[in-house]
Amino acid sequence: MSETLYERLKQDVRFEEGLNACINCGICTANCPAARFYDYDPRMIVVTVQTLKEEEIEGLLKGDTIWYCGECLSCKTRCPRENTPGYIVQALRSLSIDTGYYKYSKKGRQQIKVKRTVGDNILKHGYCMYLDEITLEEHPEQGPVWDWYRNNAHSVLKRLGANYKGNGAGTMRDISQNDLDELRQIFVETGAEERFEKMEEYDHERK
Repeated sequence: MSETLYERLKQDVRFEEGLNACINCGICTANCPAARFYDYDPRMIVVTVQTLKEEEIEGLLKGDTIWYCGECLSCKTRCPRENTPGYIVQALRSLSIDTGYYKYSKKGRQQIKVKRTVGDNILKHGYCMYLDEITLEEHPEQGPVWDWYRNNAHSVLKRLGANYKGNGAGTMRDISQNDLDELRQIFVETGAEERFEKMEEYDHERK
């Protein structure tokens, strides 16, 4: 018999640490910055998980709600029962990606873009965001001056004291291949590389 979604959640250390016994008081929601801007209620996420109902948990994994959390962990500081809804959300997000359910929600599908920018940039260049990879096509919010900045990056960054594509110390320096190999090994050992591959497979299936 296959494991239930709740049983899979319980294998995540963040879930085990984040859920003790919710008394449905709502303090986490009252203290949540995201709840001020979104139709977002961390209390209801915890309540839903505690029902143990497969269809309810699947609904969370397929919906936008779990992606509204900013992971600031304000919820952790005020809970009278020492729950951390933010950890529960992290575990739900992880399971949503592992199951491929994230592709059913608009907010969830944005994760592939994060993977292809932040994740791929780290492995390719050693930086979360790398100047050469930030194009107006993907980031129109940068505005028309961005192309000028990129074309004149060497002189501009030199005046700012950066070491753009240089050797040695300094901001925006080239990262050695040995260091990049170590970074990739960390991704391999932690399962991040396998997750990245899985996300690409799910995205290909969706298309």
